[in-house]
Amino acid sequence: MKTKALTNKEIFAIGLMLFALFFGAGNMIFPPLLGQQAGTHTWSSIIGFLITGVGLPLMGIIAVSKSNGNFTEVAKKVHPIFGISFTILLYLAIGPFFGIPRTDTVAFEIGVTPFLSENAAASKIPLLVYTVIFFGLTLYLSLNPTKIVDRIGKILTPLLLAVLALLAIKSLMTPMGSFQEPHAKYIASPFTGGFIDGYLTMDTIAALVFGIVVINSIKEKGVTDERTLASICIKAGLIAAAGLALVYLSLAYIGASSVEAIGMKENGGAILTAVATTLFGSFGTIILGLAITFACLTTAIGLTSACARFFTQLVPSMSYKTFVVILMLFSAVISNVGLTQLISISIPILTFVYPIAITLIALSLIERAISFGREVYVTAVIISSILSIFDGLKAAGIILTGIDDFFKNYLPLYNQGLGWLIPTVIAAFIGYIISIARGTHHTDRIQRKAS
Repeated sequence: MKTKALTNKEIFAIGLMLFALFFGAGNMIFPPLLGQQAGTHTWSSIIGFLITGVGLPLMGIIAVSKSNGNFTEVAKKVHPIFGISFTILLYLAIGPFFGIPRTDTVAFEIGVTPFLSENAAASKIPLLVYTVIFFGLTLYLSLNPTKIVDRIGKILTPLLLAVLALLAIKSLMTPMGSFQEPHAKYIASPFTGGFIDGYLTMDTIAALVFGIVVINSIKEKGVTDERTLASICIKAGLIAAAGLALVYLSLAYIGASSVEAIGMKENGGAILTAVATTLFGSFGTIILGLAITFACLTTAIGLTSACARFFTQLVPSMSYKTFVVILMLFSAVISNVGLTQLISISIPILTFVYPIAITLIALSLIERAISFGREVYVTAVIISSILSIFDGLKAAGIILTGIDDFFKNYLPLYNQGLGWLIPTVIAAFIGYIISIARGTHHTDRIQRKAS
């Protein structure tokens, strides 16, 4: 049966939907912080950020589309237990560990903190009260799915984009100041600093976890052919990627040009709030706060529902409602460490997870062009996992002196946080040679065609 072809309008609508899925709390808070800290090195830093914050999520969507929406099957090529374990880790990261709590802390930082007194802002009580209210609403709406949530998302995403566009245009027309000297890692390694900062958006993980939503929406329109499905995913992905890139460039500029007017801030939420107040007064602060608060609420509901559904399938003996309650309670506890602390905790974990995810995505795409066996997945993932452990420990401030000194002297890109890259490529090549010697590269290709 001939597959249905979608119109450009339908593909554009899917692209906007994909953009809305990606556009969450992390997309707003990290680029302005990068801009402030990178200063005159902002543009070289943002290129690295765009690779991991835009390019990799696009590759992830393509990889998911080629695995029929189930990335667990790709991870299982390493080992069935690894496939399930790594998928669980992805859901925990995008869900109760970092993704869901971050929606609460970003909404609080931008929507509430500007209106608190200095003493109140220093207290933990306002965040605790806000967290109870925020996750209470999330709990109720996650347990009672309604079209209102979808409508809020469809209204608030354009509204939030409009608010950010106003900030960007105003900052271009009436610049707040010039770019300052770069700080910390952006002095010597601006590109790799931005590259690793792109991990923090968690969009590559989100692509692997939620790509099935896009796949299903395309299939529901009558598209069944794998090549057509992949082609539509690529086009929709490019639309979403273009939107994300434009937002990131705008926010990075806003951050880089803001230092003279608002000073250095500890996180991107504080930067956006201060910029809105500087450019538009208290009215700008209120509008930005409301738009981001409701957008974060919508994101929290989507993440909670998706994670609860996944864990319900994993543990059928526990109900969807039970998992929603557990997710809310756990996320509420994590949220109360505060936005800055939450980001600092997430960096080592994401530094460990991302190289493995990147390796799996790259191999799943390469495998479509070059036939190779399971050995390639096994060798590459083992090496990327081992080395990313050390990168994660280093990001956490845990330095194993002897190993660290050895890697600094002999492991390329280790000082930039990318020490896993070249050894993983070499390991994949060794795995390829092994698969040829064992003849499994042909066997696996035949099995894929049969499935």
